[in-house]
Amino acid sequence: MIPDCPLDYGAPMFSGRVGPGTMRDVSLPIGAGRKPNLQVIVPSGKALMMDARSPDGATVALLKALANETRMSILEYLGDRVVALTQIALDLGLPASTTAMHIGILERAGLLHTELQPASRGLQKVCARTYDELVIDLPRGAHHSLDRVEISMPIGAYSAFEVTPTCGLASSSGLIGYLDDPNAFYEPERIGAQLLWFRSGFVEYLFPDRVPPGATVVSAQLTAEVSSEAPLHDLDWPSDISVWINGIHLGEWTCPADYGGSRGRLTPRWWEDDNSQFGVLKRWHVTGEGTAIDGLPLSGVTARALAFKPRQPVRVRIGVRPDAAHVGGINLFGRRFGHYPQDLVLRLEYTTALRVEDPAAPPEPAPDSV
Repeated sequence: MIPDCPLDYGAPMFSGRVGPGTMRDVSLPIGAGRKPNLQVIVPSGKALMMDARSPDGATVALLKALANETRMSILEYLGDRVVALTQIALDLGLPASTTAMHIGILERAGLLHTELQPASRGLQKVCARTYDELVIDLPRGAHHSLDRVEISMPIGAYSAFEVTPTCGLASSSGLIGYLDDPNAFYEPERIGAQLLWFRSGFVEYLFPDRVPPGATVVSAQLTAEVSSEAPLHDLDWPSDISVWINGIHLGEWTCPADYGGSRGRLTPRWWEDDNSQFGVLKRWHVTGEGTAIDGLPLSGVTARALAFKPRQPVRVRIGVRPDAAHVGGINLFGRRFGHYPQDLVLRLEYTTALRVEDPAAPPEPAPDSV
C-alpha cells in the first residue's frame, strides 16, 4: 500500500511552494518554413459538459441542432473521420444544398468543425465531428435538495509542486522559463501558464471554500484536460494519472496516449506540430457511493472520507506517482491550449435542508477507512 498523504517522492524530486506574482509572457518565435496544418483529424473520446441554463443559450441551440434525423445521420456517418461535404451528400443521398444547410447548423452549434482544403478544382470543405459524448446538467428547481458551487482554477495557480524532468510550462505566446528545469515552476509568469508537463510528481491547488456555513458536502467533481507526456507525442504511451483531494488518493486512471499528429483546436500556432497537442477531458466524481471517472467505478473513496472542513481550502493534487506501473508523465491543459476552453474545474454539491416531501433524513454512512 502507498500512503495517501503525505506524499514522499524521494530525493531526486524537485519540490517547491509558490505564491502569486505578476504575469509576463516570454515569446518564442515560430520556426522558419512552418506551414499551417490544414488537416482536421479529431480523435475519439472527446466529451462536452454543458449546463442546460447556459446564459448564452448555447445548450438550447445544441439540442435544437440534434433534434433532426438528417443531422443525426450526418454525425453518425462521420464518426472519427474527416470527410468532404460533397462526399457526405453523395453517400447519404442528399442534395448538396441540403447537406450544406445541415452542416452549417451543426457547425454553429459547435458539433462539427469544417475547413477549406485544396482540391483538384479549387477548394473543398471538409468536415469532422467535434465531440463523441455530451453531458448536460439539467436545471435544478427550487425544491431540489442539493445546491452547488463551481470554481475554475487556472492551471498555473498551483500552490505547491514536486516535479521531475522532462518538465516545463508554456503560455499562449511562448515558453515560461527553461525546458526540463524544475525551477521554471517558480517563475512569476507561471500564473499565465496554459500548458504544463512533467514526468512524475504532482501540482497542488488550493480551492477556496465557498460552501455556506452549516452545509454538508455530498459530492465533489473535478474536470481537467490531460494526456500522457512522451517525447514529442506518442499515441501508444500509457501513464497512470492520479488525483488526490484533501490528501486522499482517489485512484489511478491509465491515460493511453500523448495526443498529437493534428493540431489542438486551441493550441497556439507558435507551438510545434510534433509536440503534444491536446488531451482528453476527464471527470472525477466522488459521491456517497464511491469515486468514478467518466461514470465508471474507480475506487471506494466517498465524499465523507474527504473530510471537508468549514472555511478551509480544498486541496486538489494531480500527478503521476513515481512508483506507478506506468510512469508516463502528464500534460495538463488550460483554457487556451488543447481542445477544451476550460481550466481545472471543481464542483461541490452540498445540502442544507431536506426537501419538503422527504419524511426523514437518510442515515449517516459508516466512517470510511482511509
